[in-house]
Formats: sequence, structure tokens, C-alpha cells
Amino acid sequence: MASVSDLPSTLIHPLATSPDNLQLQLPDPDNDAITDHDFLEQVETVWQVCDRFDLQTEIWRGRILKAVRDREKRGGEGRGVGFLNWLQNHEISKTQAYRLMELATNADGFLSAGTLELESMNLFSKSAFLETAQAEPEVQQLITEAARDGKRITRREVRQLSDDWTAMSSGLIPAEIKTKAANNTIPSRYLAPLARELEKLPPEHQTILQAELSETPDVETLKQVTAEAKYLAKYLDSAAHVQALEDSGIDLEQALEEALRVGCLNSAADLVHQAAQLEQTMAKLHTTWKRLGKLSERLYVDSGASTPHLRKLLQSLEKLTGDTLELEWGSGDSNLHPVSIRFKVLTDVHDPDTTP
Repeated sequence: MASVSDLPSTLIHPLATSPDNLQLQLPDPDNDAITDHDFLEQVETVWQVCDRFDLQTEIWRGRILKAVRDREKRGGEGRGVGFLNWLQNHEISKTQAYRLMELATNADGFLSAGTLELESMNLFSKSAFLETAQAEPEVQQLITEAARDGKRITRREVRQLSDDWTAMSSGLIPAEIKTKAANNTIPSRYLAPLARELEKLPPEHQTILQAELSETPDVETLKQVTAEAKYLAKYLDSAAHVQALEDSGIDLEQALEEALRVGCLNSAADLVHQAAQLEQTMAKLHTTWKRLGKLSERLYVDSGASTPHLRKLLQSLEKLTGDTLELEWGSGDSNLHPVSIRFKVLTDVHDPDTTP
């Protein structure tokens, strides 16, 4: 593992040598002698310094965490407990800790493989480096080559290169579209969203949309097909999770074709999506209602005549714990007309948690 002394001075965080002396010079916003261009340029320079320090600090935190964890692995019974205690003492969650360790591993991997030089890492913003570490190997190569050429790497550049690679490497985009993207007749930024949406669809639906693109390879068709692919995926995914459609005898593919024919695919997709959401909400409502009822019963048993306020609390909540749930919606909002909402809960007698 690298140490502070192994790094060039350009990569060492000031806190490593002077804990109380992080000094950055900002331009005076009230100084009219500085042009807006110069002001923003100076601010950008300081921002990049902070970005670089953030990245270096996160990498070093990850290395520290790996050292603490690896030390704990040497223990016997109860190993790992000390690591968790260390995280707790330093107010770091396990998720955050493993994210930092992954970042350090990726950074050290880039350095040991010679993919990146230490100086090149200074060209990355923190978010750009994190995104690069999660990118495909081919995209990582494109990004690191740009960094070696001295190009400033931000999250925008990483996403642009990633989108370009996805678009040109995808086997789902027709050759006619790729050719036009290559000669800049069609902006390449439209291709990656199309590829991602097509990936979600079954082959038969992919083929139909690909034929449409091949027949009319222009920007408007590309946008339209991307939107259609998005709604198709939404329709197919949601319909598969709607219980009300099971054993209903409905031909979902025929319903889909009719929606496409009359131009209401968007509405059909939203319809089945909202139906799936409603069923999930109903299931969650029932679970919460049963939990509320059990808590109410427990509190009633544990309290008594000496707790009139608790009894009043329970009485007030009866409109939510009984078989009929009541709610006055919008009563506290002057912009809404109050609406009384009532739900009748009819529980199946086969429910093991319910008495017939």
C-alpha cells in the first residue's frame, strides 16, 4: 500500500502536512475591476482544487479503512467486530465504508496497471472518477487516454464517452442510424437512450422498431421509436405484475397492438403501471392496517383507567384501526375541496392472522 511519502507534492492533501492550514484564494465578488470571465475562471480553478482534494481524501479514507479491515482479518473469533466498532466510532456506515474501499481499490488498480499516472488523477473531479471506476473497461480506456492527453475529466465527459461507446457498440441499433451518427447527420447523444430502451424489450418488439428505424433513419423517427420503446417496456413490465389481469382471458399483446394502432400506447402503459402501483399500495395498506390494529390492542391491554390521555389517543385512532378506514382529504388545504375517503377492509377468512 502506498504511503504519503510515496506521492508527489501535487497529490498530497494539505491536511497531511498542515492540519490547520488549507488556504485557497477566492476573487472578490464586489471587485468591478475583475471581468466576469476572469472571475469565473478564478473560481473554477479553486473549485477544481477542492475537487482534487476531495478525490484524494476519499481514496486515502478507503485505504485507511482497508488497512483497519485487513488488520481485523488477522483475529480469531469475533473478527470483524473491531472493524464495525471502528466504523461506529468514526460515524461511518458500512455502505459508505465499502464504497470508499472500492474507490481506493479502483484507484490503486489504475495506478498499478499503469492505466493512469498520479498526475493524471489530478485531472479528474471526484464524481468523474467514481463514474469512471464503474464504467465498462472500453469506456475506462477512452477516459484514461483523454486524461493522459491532459484533458480535464468531469462527470459530463465520462457520461458522454460512455453514451458514445454504448451507442456505437450496441448490436440493437440499425446500421443506417450508426452511419448517420458517424457522419454527424444524427446527433450521437440520441443513440444511447435508444439502445438502453431496446435492451428492455423482447426480440419480437425489437425487430419491429428496428425495421421502422431502418426505413426512416432520421432524428424524428429515432425520438419517436425511443419513446415507443420506453412505453412498450413499461407496459410489458407492469402488465406482468398486475394481479387483476391474471386469469382474465385478456390477450395483452392484442391490447398492445390496438393501443399502437390508435396511438394511445402512452396511456395504456401508464394505465397498467398505475394499476400495478395501486395493487402494491393496497397490499402495503393492508399490512400497515393490521400492524396498527395489533399495536392498538397491545397498548389498550398495557394501559388502564389511570391513563385517560392514552385511552383518548386510542379512541381517536379508531377511524383507522376499525374495518372502515376514514380520512378527510384536503381539510387543511385552502386550495382543495375537502373530500371524505372511506375504505372498507374485507379480510379473507383464510388469513391465519385474522379471526373469521
